[in-house]
Amino acid sequence: MVTPFDLNTSYEDLLAQKLTNVPTQDKRETSLIYQATAANTAETVQILFTLMNFENQMFADTAPRENLVRRAAERGLSANPATLAIRKGIFNIDVPIGARFSQEEYNYVVLEKIENGVFKMECETVGEVGNFETGQLIPIDYIEDLEAAKLTDVLIPGENEEDTEAFRSRYFNSFESVSFGGNRADYKERVGNIPGVGGARIYRAKYGGGTVGVTIIDSTYSKPSTALVDLVQQLVDPLDAQGDGVGLAPIDHIVTISAVTETIVNIATTLTLQSGWSFADVESAIKEVIDGYFKEIAELWAKAVTKQEDNTGLIVRISQIETRILGVNGVIDIANTTLNGGASNLELDKEAIPLRGAFSG
Repeated sequence: MVTPFDLNTSYEDLLAQKLTNVPTQDKRETSLIYQATAANTAETVQILFTLMNFENQMFADTAPRENLVRRAAERGLSANPATLAIRKGIFNIDVPIGARFSQEEYNYVVLEKIENGVFKMECETVGEVGNFETGQLIPIDYIEDLEAAKLTDVLIPGENEEDTEAFRSRYFNSFESVSFGGNRADYKERVGNIPGVGGARIYRAKYGGGTVGVTIIDSTYSKPSTALVDLVQQLVDPLDAQGDGVGLAPIDHIVTISAVTETIVNIATTLTLQSGWSFADVESAIKEVIDGYFKEIAELWAKAVTKQEDNTGLIVRISQIETRILGVNGVIDIANTTLNGGASNLELDKEAIPLRGAFSG
């Protein structure tokens, strides 16, 4: 009887199993039976590898992106595509709609007038690359009387194509909470898929009976611009037809979109630095790691799924801040850390994310 083996069986174990089923006594490596079995085993291992690869292709936890997309399509899910950043441009005159400008590596086109001399600009390159640069704009074509052109705020962040592992997580999360007809999961899925939105928290009857409050964060895990809030409001439940069901929200749902708030966190601490180092040498690195920690908190805010999570404020922890600062080159020790003057952790409002304020060390 042949001993069963799984797809992960190694060449050596498989060869040994096969040789145990051969009645001959001469199983030396130079023997004919050994040589024939070894060659056959190599072929078998290749077949097992192919079968294991097929198995991994079938299941969502191991499937490569192409097959994961096909599997997720069975649940009506698709990977979020890359989007274009919408920025604010400020000019000394009203420039023509459709005029194109360059700023460093990327080009921007004028989309819409906001007010005199202020326009929405769309990056021509998809993804997050359009979110970062600011400064002088150079017209690609001549514009008469143009003397000043500047690229400033991010109105709607551009997003990269959804990462494979993020999409995989979203696929599995879809089994945890089924979206249907305006329930909490439905709002989170629909609002979260709007370009520029990084996540949403949902509040029942926030402004009275029949109302739904939706608080959003942008895709960079920052406070969204007024333009993004207005866009989401228009798509979900336009203000001039609230409750009529003309947007994504079901009829009779009066939905109000608002932006996540920011809580300023002032940090004071006592640092011990290496000999020869000054506070100026470590200040920028310390602020960078604090900002990184605060972004992690904002990401947790965006990933809230349940009603309990939506109604729970996150906590800025002194221990986490100190741990990160201790990892900065030049810092030996840290003590007496306070947040907004208090020596304890800072609990945020349920609709707030932290924003670094003053830092002294």
